[in-house]
Amino acid sequence: MCVERFIRLSTVVWFMCYWRRLVEWAVREGEWPPMTETSYYRPLGQDRFLPTVATTSPWDAGSQHGGPVAALLARAIEQCEPDPDMAVTRLAVDFLGAAPQRELRVSARVVRPGRRVEMLEAELRIDGERTIALARGWRMRMRPGATAAGIDRDLPEIPAAQPTRYFPGLDDTWGYGRSIEWRFVQGSFEATGPAKVWTRVLLPLVDGEESTGLQRVCVVADSANGLSAELDYGQWLFVPTSLSLTIHRVMEGEWMLLDAESRIDQAGAGLTHAELADTAGPIGLVTQALFVDRRVP
Repeated sequence: MCVERFIRLSTVVWFMCYWRRLVEWAVREGEWPPMTETSYYRPLGQDRFLPTVATTSPWDAGSQHGGPVAALLARAIEQCEPDPDMAVTRLAVDFLGAAPQRELRVSARVVRPGRRVEMLEAELRIDGERTIALARGWRMRMRPGATAAGIDRDLPEIPAAQPTRYFPGLDDTWGYGRSIEWRFVQGSFEATGPAKVWTRVLLPLVDGEESTGLQRVCVVADSANGLSAELDYGQWLFVPTSLSLTIHRVMEGEWMLLDAESRIDQAGAGLTHAELADTAGPIGLVTQALFVDRRVP
């Protein structure tokens, strides 16, 4: 009897030690708690989508982060009368209000057709009618080898895996934060000032699809303001009202560097500017207009 009790106790102790070491490893590698979502959006058919917790905004848990919203608009533009030899080189997104965590519908149309360049528009609506965000994109015909290559830029190396602490008040379960791997070269979520961070989007934008380079860029690019904040996140709001992307080269691979800096004026307006690059070199720029105000206690 004593032997059986000893064996049972030893087994329990072994499993407890094993579980503790597994959790310590996962936390150290930035993989705890485990990611449960498989995408940012679930398709419902007829251009309707349901957001997952991976879209959660840092400003309001009941709203969506602007990155996935911008990416869904970019997807609509890419899939509207697509041409494999054309790529989106300019995308301007205006956020008309917070996108709530509920079903939404996306549509797109060609505004100005052309053989070499064309303009498209996309719209995101909820409740069937209310418009939440608008996007305009320029699509340009790519001609590989048509011009000489630009000057190479030196880029920082991708650091080793890092434990990640998010903004004050957000724990390790923040869906959007966990959907991306963050490796800081300069700055952090908790620090103010310019930031350089290598990022890797871990989820597809839409369940069952492979995300394009532009979609992955959009998911991350709208984080530039938060990563390079000039004010204390716990006391101030600095919410982007727009996102403007200029892309001169299609993103290659999984990793993107965001080199961001913000400027804020005492009148309540701000601006964020960031250079974007993949492991092969620069790919474009992003700017954000910011609404700045004190948080309401």
